[in-house]
Amino acid sequence: MKKTGMSGVKHILSVAVTAATLGFSGSLLADLEKEDLKFGFIKLTDMAPLAIAYEKGYFEDEGLYVQVEAQANWKVLLDRVINGELDGAHMLAGQPLGATIGFGTQSHIITAFSMDLNGNGITVSNDIWSQMKPHVPMADGKPVHPIKADYLKPVVEKFKEEGKPFNMGMVFPVSTHNYELRYWLAAGGIKPGYYAPPQDITGQIDADALLSVTPPPQMPATLEAGTIYGYCVGEPWNQQAVFKGIGVPVITDYEIWKDNPEKVFGVSKEWADKYPNTHKAVVKALIRAAMWLDADNNKNRPEAVKILSESKYVGADYEVIANSMTGTFEYEKGDKRSLPDFNVFFRYNATYPYYSDAIWYLTQMRRWGQVNEFKPDSWYMDIAKKVYRPDIYMSAAKALIAEGKAKASDFPADGETGFKPPQTEFIDGVVYDGTKPNEYLTKFAIGLKGKQKVVGGSIVE
Repeated sequence: MKKTGMSGVKHILSVAVTAATLGFSGSLLADLEKEDLKFGFIKLTDMAPLAIAYEKGYFEDEGLYVQVEAQANWKVLLDRVINGELDGAHMLAGQPLGATIGFGTQSHIITAFSMDLNGNGITVSNDIWSQMKPHVPMADGKPVHPIKADYLKPVVEKFKEEGKPFNMGMVFPVSTHNYELRYWLAAGGIKPGYYAPPQDITGQIDADALLSVTPPPQMPATLEAGTIYGYCVGEPWNQQAVFKGIGVPVITDYEIWKDNPEKVFGVSKEWADKYPNTHKAVVKALIRAAMWLDADNNKNRPEAVKILSESKYVGADYEVIANSMTGTFEYEKGDKRSLPDFNVFFRYNATYPYYSDAIWYLTQMRRWGQVNEFKPDSWYMDIAKKVYRPDIYMSAAKALIAEGKAKASDFPADGETGFKPPQTEFIDGVVYDGTKPNEYLTKFAIGLKGKQKVVGGSIVE
């Protein structure tokens, strides 16, 4: 916590002087309902906006005194936001949505800030890769990317014939990783299984590949132990498998869905209502951190990697984190390819909380039975508006513009609807239009659609 010493006193005085100079009634600090804050995160490189906002003094610039603290897992993190032990946290994009609709823990969580785009990968063990590789197209002695789950399907079928379960790991039932892994598998004709809450929340009904939860930092060790044969996780835990020589990342989420939203900054609705000025100040600091991370073609990334490699943040070796954070990604050992947009923190309006992003996650919850009843299109929109708060985001953005810390062109225009144009760059070529969620669901061969639901282990109309 950066609150002691003369530098802190000078900082408070400078903020008060600035406020007076700009003609505010009272100091900026007097407008904050709460100054001392604690934020949680999981040890992943996409927590970077929190680390940078802290290390670069952006929180302090807003009169905020922040602690950032690693959490044991996503459930603990969410529970601590709900019970007030944490003021907010780095969250999976699906967590505020899942909590608000009552899948798992019921609580109204909101987000006014999207933390990044992309950043995940799917890794398989060396043994599974050796079985997949004969099916993978090659060019100049190297695999042709993207590597589809079609090439994994013969391996999964062999396991089934031998009566062996094909186990894979993801990080949380409402995680982007769960939905990305499911999307990739299903696009290759591999059934990832259904949920049927509240009776069955394993997500393994009628599954070819059995997906279960493993905390991100434990993924490589669990793979090495042979408990799982592959996993979907954020960095640096795919690159760690390469460095340890225990697995091969076969595809990134950028190749599954180009520029997909990944993490968000979540707070409880109750907290946001109680501390609106504080919330806005937090979003301002996070926007500045995201801008710094992407500034001048990622020129600050080496410094960011050094910060993230500290044990209090991600705690992986500099080289492991740098492998993906600085614009490359290594698949097989020695097969390092340019992937400048593997981690995006600000460009492409990455920080703006789009309703269409929220609706995509809700469609996947419906597709796999986490939402086990038909919902009209209006329901998807209503939930998106309850959880995603672009109004708060734009209020923070306009304050930064007024202070000369950002330009209007850095952000969406005032007329932004919250819906991206129909998105075409998915691995299976299916087009996503966020204004037509039910029509979107009809396009998939595998997955619930229309009035279908899971009852007693079977899909019924």
